[in-house]
Amino acid sequence: MGRDICEKEYSADDYELFNHKIHQQVDQLKKIILLPEFGHDETCIGAELEVYLLDENGEVNPVNLQLLKLLNHSQFQSELNTFNMEVNLKPVLAKGRPFSSLTQEILEKYNDICRAGEEIKTRPLAIGILPTLQERHLSHEFMTPVDRYKVLARELLKQRGEPFHIKIDGEEPVDFKTSDVCVEGANTSFQVHLMVKPEQFANVFNAAQLTLPMALAVAANSGVFLGQCTWDETRVVLFKQSIDSRMPDASGWRQPARVTFGHGWVRKSAWELFAETVNLYQPIFPEIINENDSAPIPELAELNLHMGSTWPWHRAIYSNHGKGHLRIEFRALPAGPTALDMAANAAFSIGMAVGLQDKIDEYIARIPFRFAEYNFYRAAKNSLHATILWPQKFQNKPVEVPIKNVIDEMLLIANDGLSRLQVDLKERDKFLNLIQRRLALGMNGAIWQKKILTSLRSQYDNFTACKKMMERYYLHQKEGCPVSDWPKKY
Repeated sequence: MGRDICEKEYSADDYELFNHKIHQQVDQLKKIILLPEFGHDETCIGAELEVYLLDENGEVNPVNLQLLKLLNHSQFQSELNTFNMEVNLKPVLAKGRPFSSLTQEILEKYNDICRAGEEIKTRPLAIGILPTLQERHLSHEFMTPVDRYKVLARELLKQRGEPFHIKIDGEEPVDFKTSDVCVEGANTSFQVHLMVKPEQFANVFNAAQLTLPMALAVAANSGVFLGQCTWDETRVVLFKQSIDSRMPDASGWRQPARVTFGHGWVRKSAWELFAETVNLYQPIFPEIINENDSAPIPELAELNLHMGSTWPWHRAIYSNHGKGHLRIEFRALPAGPTALDMAANAAFSIGMAVGLQDKIDEYIARIPFRFAEYNFYRAAKNSLHATILWPQKFQNKPVEVPIKNVIDEMLLIANDGLSRLQVDLKERDKFLNLIQRRLALGMNGAIWQKKILTSLRSQYDNFTACKKMMERYYLHQKEGCPVSDWPKKY
């Protein structure tokens, strides 16, 4: 999605040529990942952070292109809406102290945005969804004037043929219709990348899928949307509905959603995920990119472009850099509350996925894929208060258990996984202890937001209460203490 695309109308021939190209490239990929040297560089971790841009009054400030000019650095990129931007962090070696390195760079880049933003009275905020966001901010007027976003909006709406329906239950339901894909831009995330060796990919990916509910429950930070207390991780349901281009046919059947938990456990290799995307999803950007497909490790640019136009919560990524590699993009983690919290969420997610890989067959034999998906949505809705389906000894079926119990069990597995990646002992203790503390206190960003907002509503109207809660959140974020240490009263 980061590739430049010119706004234009596509013909049937464009789609046919592109479709032929991506089918050809997915066949190439099957051979590439079997090359002896492929995917055997040192394991690295990377991340992308999306942030909101606020004005002096704590409301969205649609100045991302102006701010990018002031920053003048390739690590900063635009996002769909003019009040969001993305920070691409440098990859770091997994061994040693990777999460401390990520923390440090987040702080450095955050400070860069603050300094550049002073000139246009703009400040950044890392949060899953901005509490003071209003429905009027989710219109085409706030879309970043970049061709690829215009094409995305046009093509998704064309495929659907009618407005998108946003219907979110929860403590305070939200229900409206819109023709603007900009609703998707309400979501900001901390997307983490882990390089994975080809022969380990299926097990690590399946482990990431299975443990995602636990990662999401402890990381939730999107509890307020349009001033309403909705899901603890509202991004999950909002993202799916905001770009759901599917309409049922006469029989009631619908195409697979472009935002998805997935379609089943990976059986043998990463190639299955690329082939699945090529065969299940209609292209949005049928752009032919000139490249040398005969190179030993080709770019496969069209295939990568197509993969970037679907949004699974874990995405398989192919790269031809160096000897070439595969990686997993962990896409479900929200932005915020602090740099330390985000690094801890990354450590917990990666640790669980790597630590469970050797035992994953034992788990997925007892948990059907649809149960894992059920757990994911339960965790998104209720975070640390959720119950999920989980196998128990001497039981014939998974039973409902508090997700807190499973998170506690997974902390040891996460430690084992990080140890396997050669993460330093002190580093493991530092970041997993942050997760342990959140668990012990029953606190994450979403729970904190709702707790403070509920208190403030007894003194102020709803919008003022949201604004005051968000200002306190902003101050705590700047101070840098993890959310588990934030005051629980206003």
